[in-house]
Amino acid sequence: MNQLANHSPWRSALQGVREAIPLLGGYIPVALSFGLVASQAGFSTLEATAISALIYAGASQFLFVGMIATGAPLWLVVALTLLINVRHVVYGPNLAGLLPRSRHWPWLMHGLTDQVFALALTRLPQLPDAKRFSWFVGASLLAWGAWIVGTTVGATAGEAFTARWPLLGEIMPFALPALFLTMVAPRFTNKRWAAAMGCAILAALGLTIMGWSNVAIPLAAACGALCFYMVKFQTWRRTS
Repeated sequence: MNQLANHSPWRSALQGVREAIPLLGGYIPVALSFGLVASQAGFSTLEATAISALIYAGASQFLFVGMIATGAPLWLVVALTLLINVRHVVYGPNLAGLLPRSRHWPWLMHGLTDQVFALALTRLPQLPDAKRFSWFVGASLLAWGAWIVGTTVGATAGEAFTARWPLLGEIMPFALPALFLTMVAPRFTNKRWAAAMGCAILAALGLTIMGWSNVAIPLAAACGALCFYMVKFQTWRRTS
């Protein structure tokens, strides 16, 4: 009886919610920033909220709003948005082996973000199979809901906040990079991961300096992945 209670969907979902709370330290400031940027670009609060609810893709949303505001053609906006988000093609297969089959996954994959993926990849192997689906639902819904609410607040009152506390406008955009840094820092203890992430960082920095910031993220990620597998291949050759 106790075992069934521990594996109840509600308990597992609430566990996912609790364990995803630290992610909000990065989500809320960046969502507030996006709401403010969208409002300044001429989007209404409803439109900004709809973008966060339907696109829900961090950097892609900033790119989307900026390009629309400058009059870029729609096909280019869509192409670059998809290019930045192509990394999600890697996320799904990596989690597929850790999650049970369900007809609901096509909808729930909308909640798969970088931070949720990193958290799920760490926590799911530690959970019983019966808890994993509900845990993922709880964690992803909390992150999605916080992103939407943060966007709405930023679009509605962001200018009032930054007018009263100017420093807030300077520090909010750094929240998401700081969150990523805390997630990847533990990986630098592994030589192969350190080489891959170092390569990705240098590639992103170089592309940004060269003025290719729109494609810096996907190209740097590709460079990091290539470096990771090259180091792996070299290690395999030496041991074989």
